[in-house]
Amino acid sequence: MKLLIRRKDIKFKAVLFDLDGTLLDTLGDLANSMNSVLDRLGYPQHPIDAYKYFVGDGILELAKRVLPEAHRNQENINRCFKGMRAEYAIRWAQTTRPYKGIPELLSGLDKLGLKKAVLSNKPDDMTKLIVEKLLADFKFDVVRGATSDVAHKPDPAGAFAVAKEIGVSPCEFLYLGDTNTDMQTANNAGMYPVGAAWGFRDADELNANGARAIAQNPTDVLELL
Repeated sequence: MKLLIRRKDIKFKAVLFDLDGTLLDTLGDLANSMNSVLDRLGYPQHPIDAYKYFVGDGILELAKRVLPEAHRNQENINRCFKGMRAEYAIRWAQTTRPYKGIPELLSGLDKLGLKKAVLSNKPDDMTKLIVEKLLADFKFDVVRGATSDVAHKPDPAGAFAVAKEIGVSPCEFLYLGDTNTDMQTANNAGMYPVGAAWGFRDADELNANGARAIAQNPTDVLELL
């Protein structure tokens, strides 16, 4: 496991956050929403922990992963996708909360004068709503979710768009995320990838996908800054 190393050779000006599994523990609401859809469609449900590996690449990919392999045709995927969008719109705030230490991290970034942004593979409307409601005490310079006109993570297009909008070079961003997709996105964009060990995936996955450091707790990130 990598230790946190103070980077004296990089002057960070901004932090780009993943949302699910990084800022917010959304697992219960995601799992319960999709399990409700699966039950209604007559398919087996999954344990909540299984969703740690189903989520991270958008709702369409989630719909593919949860369906039995023999039933992953386009019609079923579309039914599952539409059902999840509708169900999650009702359930998204039932159990979702910021991780312990996230408010302290965000307050610390404000004191340091760093810009803050969110980039998620969750649909853009839901990403903006959730950040607005559950992280209302903090101002983010940019909040972006998945849209049809920008390639999803790990493609760096969204990260580049955030950097351009904020006016900070990608190499001056610390990127904090909890999955292989996030570490790949950070490296693809030329940002500094830090793995969130409190999230949905383990440190081995984060390291294998290019994490430059692993934070055990949110406030550990302040040590890098």
